[in-house]
Amino acid sequence: MNIQEVKNIRIADYLQSLGYTPEKQQGNSLWYKSPLREEKDASFKVNTELNRWYDFGLGKGGNIIALAEELYATDYVPYLLNKIAERVPHIRPVSFSFCQQASEPSFQQLEVDELTHPALLSYLQERGINTDLARLECKELHFIHNVKPYFAIGFPNVAGGYEVRNRFFKGCIAPKDISHICQQGEPREKCLVFEGMMDYLSFLTLRMRNCPTMPNLDGQNYVILNSVANVSKAIDVLHRYERIHCLLDNDEAGRNAYLELAREFSGRIRDFSDNYNGHKDLNDYLCGKPVFQSEKPITERKQLQSARRMIQPPKKKGLKM
Repeated sequence: MNIQEVKNIRIADYLQSLGYTPEKQQGNSLWYKSPLREEKDASFKVNTELNRWYDFGLGKGGNIIALAEELYATDYVPYLLNKIAERVPHIRPVSFSFCQQASEPSFQQLEVDELTHPALLSYLQERGINTDLARLECKELHFIHNVKPYFAIGFPNVAGGYEVRNRFFKGCIAPKDISHICQQGEPREKCLVFEGMMDYLSFLTLRMRNCPTMPNLDGQNYVILNSVANVSKAIDVLHRYERIHCLLDNDEAGRNAYLELAREFSGRIRDFSDNYNGHKDLNDYLCGKPVFQSEKPITERKQLQSARRMIQPPKKKGLKM
């Protein structure tokens, strides 16, 4: 099979051939428990009209080939085409029926406050982040999920959604999008591009630590992808800049994201990941963690333990570039 033939396969049918069935349907969206990780609640979405998938827990998505890349842990296309072709005899058009149920958002009663909770500030300190800087960039979120109250750090994006973090959880409140931080005053010619919010906060922390009297944090604008799947969205806003400096992860996904940007902005883009060579990303560099000690993906057991710890307590009253 060639690439176009594979792309014509419905992702829902392909997942069915692998033994995955959706938990619910909302409009054109089928919701699954992720085939890429263990989880309790369905957060893997397939848009049947666009034939695209998105995993809200991983912050990744794309077409059927991108899904196969995650399933088989390789980006070697001939191998992926062969693995998908192996399932063709088992692929049948399927339809799903579900009990009628009220459609409810995953996160309810969202409250956005200033970042003050000691547990969240302590988590940032554990990651080496300057909490004074984090307070300026992040919010504190309180919300209801599956009838239980939770709290977390929220990092806003341009579409009104949030990247959501605490010590035990990494996810997002839709819509998922990039974050674009623009300084006041004259338009900036330079923009720094980061993969995630912790990389951006790590850069601010490093700049403040290394140049405390003149950190020049507002000398450029910033784009945070919030997922390498958002590179195409970043391209739209990066066209206005004369100089683009990338500080993406030192892994395959980060390198591929840089190459995609470099094809678009050849001659005005630079890769600064060598500045933290030997570390997976800027936060690992900040914390002095070599690449082989980088954190592994969160497992379901840890997620279930964390869910209990995330339950909100009663509110108190009253780098050189």
